[in-house]
Amino acid sequence: MNAQTGRKRLRTRWRKQDTELTLLALPTTVWYVLFCFLPMFGVIIAFKNFKIYGGFLSNVWNSSWSGFKNFEFLFKSNDAWVVIRNTLGYNFLFIILNIAVPVALALIIGQLHSRKAAKVYQTMMFLPYFLSWVVVSAVVWAFLSFDKGIANQWLAGLGHDPVNWYMESGFWPYFLVFMNLWKGVGYGMVVYLATIAGIDGSYYEAAVIDGASKWQQVRYITLPLMKLVIVMMFILAVGRIFYTDFGLFFQVPRDSNSLFNVTTTIDVLVYKQLKTATVGMASASAFVQSVMGCVTILLANWVVRRVDPDSAMM
Repeated sequence: MNAQTGRKRLRTRWRKQDTELTLLALPTTVWYVLFCFLPMFGVIIAFKNFKIYGGFLSNVWNSSWSGFKNFEFLFKSNDAWVVIRNTLGYNFLFIILNIAVPVALALIIGQLHSRKAAKVYQTMMFLPYFLSWVVVSAVVWAFLSFDKGIANQWLAGLGHDPVNWYMESGFWPYFLVFMNLWKGVGYGMVVYLATIAGIDGSYYEAAVIDGASKWQQVRYITLPLMKLVIVMMFILAVGRIFYTDFGLFFQVPRDSNSLFNVTTTIDVLVYKQLKTATVGMASASAFVQSVMGCVTILLANWVVRRVDPDSAMM
């Protein structure tokens, strides 16, 4: 009994190493407090008729309460169903593809014998992530422009009539899904490649001795050991299912009114409404997105915990 008590006291005693680790974590902690926790006070703007006529705190304090009126424009809008459908529909596809495709590519690159070739392929896939959506939209315009676009030049060479791509909404769901995958697949693949690189090689040596094929090694060794990371990335992605990449849905289609039904998401709608809406309305929209994101991430984690408790985040 005395030995157990002594070990408990030893674990609770503050040591020099604890001081060093605390100082190391202090800058990050201060950053989170200043830029992540203190701004949460601004949530109150969503419930006020926010007016700008002085300092921020005085503005918040003196602005009158509006209740839930700031939330009405988001739910009573004639386009509310279209916007929510686009936001959830695209994100559902993005979650599936941005996990399945990077995992598949990571498995393929991980099987290459040439490390130099693997680095080259990885770098080529990773480069699009650093491009701004403004630059990407200019490249897309060079391909899809009605007058001088490369796509219409190819169609003309084949004897077909040119297509006004920015007026045809049927093509854009495929364009947007492809652009999102093309730009983000390299970034997602890095995480899975790091996981594969961390797997002990003795597992594969034992599998080779037992006569396992490459597919069997992937199925019974690589994928099970990657499961925890895949589930974690899935839960984090589900938490942002009510958010969309503003640049993808606004810059790339060039805010074409003809594409409203297939390119307008919650973020794009809020930006457009800000021309006539108030700061409180924008804050209300962000508040709804945050709350729903928290709910979905907790729900996804609950489902994962019921299916496989060891893979849950909390």
